[in-house]
Amino acid sequence: MEASSSGSSISAVVGGKAKTHQPEGREDLQGNRLETQIWITPDVQKTDVDFSEILNAIQEIAKDVNIFFDELEGVNSPSKDDDSLLHHGNLTSTSDDASRLEVVGEEVPDKNKTNGLYFRDGKCRIDYILVYRKSNPQTEKREVFERNIRAEGIQMEKESSLTNSDIIFVKLHAPWEVLGKYAELMNVRMPFRRKIYYLHRRYKFMNRIEKQISRFRGWLPRKPMKLDKETLPDLEENDCYTAPFSQQRIHHFIIHNKDTFFNNATRSRIVHHILQRVKYEEGKNKIGLNRLLSNGSYEAAFPLHEGSYRSKNSIRTHGAENHRHLLYECWASWGVWYKYQPLDLVRRYFGEKIGLYFAWLGWYTGMLFPAAFIGLFVFLYGVTTLNHCQVSKEVCQATDIIMCPICDKYCPFMRLSDSCVYAKVTHLFDNGATVFFAVFMAVWATVFLEFWKRRRAVIAYDWDLIDWEEEEEEIRPQFEAKYSKKERMNPISGKPEPYQAFADKCSRLIVSASGIFFMICVVIAAVFGIVIYRVVTVSTFAAFKWALIRNNSQVATTGTAVCINFCIIMLLNVLYEKVALFLTNLEQPRTESEWENSFTLKMFLFQFVNLNSSTFYIAFFLGRFTGHPGAYLRLINRWRLEECHPSGCLIDLCMQMGIIMVLKQTWNNFMELGYPLIQNWWTRRKLRQEYGTQRKTSFPQWEKDYNLQPMNAYGLFDEYLEMILQFGFTTIFVAAFPLAPLLALLNNIIEIRLDAYKFVTQWRRPLASRAKDIGIWYGILEGIGILSVITNAFVIAVTSDFIPRLVYAYKYGPCAGQGEAGQKCMVGYVNASLSVFLVSDFENRSEPASNGSEFSGSPLKYCRYRDYRDPPHSPVPYGYTLQFWHVLAARLAFIIVFEHLVFCIKHLISYLIPDLPKDLRDRMRREKYLIQEMMYEAELERLQKERKERKKNGKSYHNEWP
Repeated sequence: MEASSSGSSISAVVGGKAKTHQPEGREDLQGNRLETQIWITPDVQKTDVDFSEILNAIQEIAKDVNIFFDELEGVNSPSKDDDSLLHHGNLTSTSDDASRLEVVGEEVPDKNKTNGLYFRDGKCRIDYILVYRKSNPQTEKREVFERNIRAEGIQMEKESSLTNSDIIFVKLHAPWEVLGKYAELMNVRMPFRRKIYYLHRRYKFMNRIEKQISRFRGWLPRKPMKLDKETLPDLEENDCYTAPFSQQRIHHFIIHNKDTFFNNATRSRIVHHILQRVKYEEGKNKIGLNRLLSNGSYEAAFPLHEGSYRSKNSIRTHGAENHRHLLYECWASWGVWYKYQPLDLVRRYFGEKIGLYFAWLGWYTGMLFPAAFIGLFVFLYGVTTLNHCQVSKEVCQATDIIMCPICDKYCPFMRLSDSCVYAKVTHLFDNGATVFFAVFMAVWATVFLEFWKRRRAVIAYDWDLIDWEEEEEEIRPQFEAKYSKKERMNPISGKPEPYQAFADKCSRLIVSASGIFFMICVVIAAVFGIVIYRVVTVSTFAAFKWALIRNNSQVATTGTAVCINFCIIMLLNVLYEKVALFLTNLEQPRTESEWENSFTLKMFLFQFVNLNSSTFYIAFFLGRFTGHPGAYLRLINRWRLEECHPSGCLIDLCMQMGIIMVLKQTWNNFMELGYPLIQNWWTRRKLRQEYGTQRKTSFPQWEKDYNLQPMNAYGLFDEYLEMILQFGFTTIFVAAFPLAPLLALLNNIIEIRLDAYKFVTQWRRPLASRAKDIGIWYGILEGIGILSVITNAFVIAVTSDFIPRLVYAYKYGPCAGQGEAGQKCMVGYVNASLSVFLVSDFENRSEPASNGSEFSGSPLKYCRYRDYRDPPHSPVPYGYTLQFWHVLAARLAFIIVFEHLVFCIKHLISYLIPDLPKDLRDRMRREKYLIQEMMYEAELERLQKERKERKKNGKSYHNEWP
């Protein structure tokens, strides 16, 4: 027999049977388990054993191991910042010490040593990365912190950056014992038994029908939107019952390989949990990685991506290199824009919180399909009925009707027929199907939210989030520092904690509310400035030397005002973020979730008001309070308020919504993807210039990930905010712009792939975190749904001409009293909706420069304007007519009836649709029953095995349930 000089193994046969002796190992200063294994294998065909040789070999191994321990104690002695753990950029070679621990017969793949996902020994997978600079003065805090990390059992290895020797990467690995211990403390649910699916009993008739349907489906082409199941890995936890991990009941769980039992996201989450509870200084508040990141001790902290997202080989022929590569090919690639999202894989890689965001975004996008289809139908209905619309016909044929100028002095008289194009465009959006579409969208918003609750329940069940409750959150460091002098007992934990007095909290909330009110006033001031711009420039454009602008002065005014408004919106958004951050910190929220909810509410309120204030002005105030010719209402007794176009105000609202929506979505998409792309491209360019292309490709994974952009400080806030604001645009003013759902759908199809591409390729891997739902955003969505009912009722009743046309058809038109309201009943509507004004009654500052002689060869005596007023020679000149009061009463009645009807439908739908699907409720009950039975059977089976073993060994024992 030969003894390996590296202390690897000795083989012998005793009585023809193999035996293995494993002496107790020791741990080095990094927490690595050092074991010397003596293997007795059946491969040696000898029956005569020379035990003296075995003893000599054991003594030689013991000497080598003692020498090795002495070397470790010398090498790993604590020094300043533990630089002895540091390896200077050597990626391929392994240390001699590590090679001594390798067991003969076990070979570590070279790929593990070079791909940057493992320690230098190629065995310990990197679970977390910390980054700091040598020049940083916070050395003592890091020393204590890292020493305490090793005391928790975390293994550590350091490596200097290849591009900057000042940057140090700290690689962390959690061994099985640490993972098991903290997985039990964190109640991490793990698979323990495969699910058994039971089919309901079906009648023979139903079976025959299903066979015929399946045979018919076989003739149809394969569903293109479904993902190729052969490409996706078998996600075992989705096919197994799960239970909180327990080391005492470890035999219940399905453990094929301890290294892969906890997936990478779970391992990183456990390590992060440990890092958040490790002290770095003496004192009760000197604890946690977040504080070290905030004070600059560490520059970055992140889990690693699972390798490159690209591969030279095709995924169809060679399979995926890793989960990141798989996500890129079947989720983030533009070629799969039409396919469903692999949500289970997203959840496994990024965690439940990000998985829920993409599940919600996908559900919202899917629900936009019927809304976009109906909106497109309303628009096409307007196109097909355009030639049959009596109102637009009369406008286009009204060459003898001369309209009064829409601004002072410079605006000329104009024929009503000049607005023929605008009247036709208005009909595309304001037609008989608009009211139906507004009701549909109000109901759609409710159905969307109710079915999302059901969808969320299914996802929560599949992802084991039903019984998950958030841990008691830690108090924010800022709150502790502010109120550390005053403490009271926590009713949950029973421990003393900082306490904020009620008076102090109220005073801070009052100051914060005042700040919010002030910023809303700033928004109103910005809208006021836009209004002044509109009333001033309409006269300027009317006197412009270019005929195109001069003849379309009102459209030019509206278009430029919308673009300027968009620029102001984007500038104010930057200011609002800083103000919201300041006010939220001023409130001193106790926990991170309270801080996040407070900041979210402020930012949404600011941006919602900022984005929609001008739209509200155009929808409900433009042209409503202008007075009439000869007695115009003026702003600061100087500027005449802007009037609507002769064809109505709806065209202005359509332009406002269309331009803002398109520009906002384009800008957001650029900032989400374009900005990180440019930053990462610039970083890669500098690396290529300094180190060349070949050197860059050899960078380890931690170096590549460090050069990526970190996820923004507010997590998913920007992604949710963008979609919620879009949801508001899609529902609040949808009666004025039926194409809004279609634009939102097209944007979201791109948005899903943009966000996926950003998460997979441009950002560092975010920490996997759990969540049961989308949080405060659901309440905001419900508030927007309620607001949309009110605004759409007012848009139809006040902004559009739906109600005046209806009143005319039933009361004043040719069909009055007949109960009809077709196109033939609208004959004469345009003339009835216009009042007469005597030109000589103009004020001096309103009198136009021309006298209108270009129309009839002589000065005009009368002009027309949109209103229901008496003629100038009546007993009460320019007083409201009876038709005005009928229209006003009809508008108010419509608003009340519309709101009550839609709210009743919304509440009825909400009542009829249960939050939990019936089949899911039955599955949950049955699974609970089966889990109890399985646990009982497993324990009974274990006890029976123990009883048999003890009987076999002749030992007595007491009956005891473990």
